[in-house]
Amino acid sequence: MKPPKSLPPADTRLSILDASEYLFANEGYRGTTLRAITKRAGVNLAAVNYHFGSKETLLEEVIKRRIEPLNMERRRRIQEVQDLASKKGKKPVVKSVLQAFITPTLEFRDSEPGARDFITFIGRAFADPDDSVRKVFVRFMHPIFELMHRTMCLALPDYPADLVFWRLQFCMGSLFTPCISAAIFTWIHQMSQTWMQHPLMLLLFLM
Repeated sequence: MKPPKSLPPADTRLSILDASEYLFANEGYRGTTLRAITKRAGVNLAAVNYHFGSKETLLEEVIKRRIEPLNMERRRRIQEVQDLASKKGKKPVVKSVLQAFITPTLEFRDSEPGARDFITFIGRAFADPDDSVRKVFVRFMHPIFELMHRTMCLALPDYPADLVFWRLQFCMGSLFTPCISAAIFTWIHQMSQTWMQHPLMLLLFLM
């Protein structure tokens, strides 16, 4: 099957991903139709079918293209924290481990066009009763969460592993929750202005 002739294949694929990301952020995954995606991307339905095959595969690719590079940078920084601690013969520093995960997330927000749409999209997914997006996102996040848990256990050897696990869960929740779409942002803001303005302070307090 040949791709539709309009944009070059790579540009067509990128246009579809960009359009999907924007619409998923603003309309939700279930609320976005393939017709809306093709209209925004300036392509036809055959192009979507050629490059992705289905809406489900398209969802995976939208998440994958952002999460994989982000997690690679998180992994690199966490490994640096581990290596530094090992070289000094000390435990990893809790604050440094958390910053290794959080800083790339904060830098990502303004890294490129569409980054904020992606953050809104993921935040919206965590407030959506439908778990289609969450399942895909969690699957991509599972390996980096496991690395975080192992490293935090090294940093906090006097704490049971299950306690570290649940505290880390709360930390991750406090990081992702502010990403929720504008419709829910007001509710969170009313709950805690300090939380929204200083997420790292909350993370360190929970640990």
